[in-house]
Order: sequence, then C-alpha cells, then structure tokens
Amino acid sequence: MKTIGLIGGMSWESTVTYYLEINRYINKKLGGYYSAKCILYNVQYQEIKDVHKKGDWDRAGDILSEAALSLKAGGADFIILATNTMHIVAPRIKAAVELPFLHIAEVTADRLCLDDIKTVALLGTRFTMEKDFYKKVLEDRGINVLIPEKDHIEKIHEIINKELILGKVEASSRECFKKIIISLQKQGAQGVILGCTEIGLLIKQEDSILPVYDTALLHADAAADYALND
Repeated sequence: MKTIGLIGGMSWESTVTYYLEINRYINKKLGGYYSAKCILYNVQYQEIKDVHKKGDWDRAGDILSEAALSLKAGGADFIILATNTMHIVAPRIKAAVELPFLHIAEVTADRLCLDDIKTVALLGTRFTMEKDFYKKVLEDRGINVLIPEKDHIEKIHEIINKELILGKVEASSRECFKKIIISLQKQGAQGVILGCTEIGLLIKQEDSILPVYDTALLHADAAADYALND
C-alpha cells in the first residue's frame, strides 16, 4: 500500500471528511482492521486566508510546496491537496515535490466523463467559479461548465467563508443553494459539482434536483484507490 501525503487544513472541517472517507474506502476494500497509510500536513489556515485577501498566489505556492516537501520527507508516495481553490497553485506544488499529484479537477472530470455528463454546474469559492484553473481542466475534456450569476457567486462565497469553514450548517443556506442549483438546471446543467470541499457538509444528493458530484468524496476515493494499486 502506498503512503498518502495529504495537505489539509483548508479548512479542517473538510479535511475530516477526507480522513474518514479514505480510511473507510480502504477498510471496505480490504476488510479486517485495515486502514490507510497516510501522513497529514495541516496548514495554518489563517495564513492561507491572508493569501486569499492579498491575491498573493506566489506565497500560497511557497506555503503548499513546503508542505508537500515535508510530506515527501516523511515518506509520502504521492500528494493530494484537500481543497479546490488552492489548486490554483497545483503546478508549483507538482514541480517542487516531484511526486505523483492527484488533481481534484482531473478526478472530477474522470467521473463526469464516465457518467456522460456534457454540461455541469460548478459551485465553489469565487476564485474557483470565476478563474480558469479549474474550469479549463473540465473544458479540455469536452465538458461545458456553467457558473451562477454574479449575485449568486457572491452569496455562495459568503456562505462558504462565514459558515461552512467554521462548521456552521444553516438550513437557510441549504435552501439558498437548492434554489441556485435549480436555476442552473434550467440553464441546461446535467449535474452539479460541489467544487469547494466544505459544500458537502451542507448539500447532499437528497438536497439537489441534479446529480451531485462531491469533490471531497471523489478525491478521497481516488486517493485511496491509487494507494491500493501497487
């Protein structure tokens, strides 16, 4: 079994999801008392939030590359980054660590293609919805990406940052997301990507008119599967 190097803490709430899902997946596959070989580097999230405010992505690349190098030194065989937004600096991490890196958008694209989803709604932070680093991975696979209107983008970003990363799950916010998903379904979306690893704390399949693609779960399962494939 390969050792997973997990860069987490963005936020710790969704990192818990990764840890649980990875271990559950491996135990389901192997049975008994088997669990993952995993090293977690939990970054200081305040420092990452400061990067967001300043738009200093070079500094973000430095922070996360250092984390990846620490995981490599600790014996990690490959790296996963337990956040969607910070995949903005994925090329920096990959270049620095020179280990296999499982990209969250590539994992998501694989599943969408398997399910023959041609048009998908993308929900996440403002950075994930508006910048090209994530959407381009999907579009390069022939998947059309829909994002919400501007007011909805700001509302989603606010809910993520003021509620979900602090572990607050509000019924009113769930209703807001459900309405946004309906509006995107009317525009032709065949599925919805929960493109922030915290959104899965709020939205489950039963809350959505569209098939839900929870990136935290998809990424965690892909990491566990990769670890098992020697």
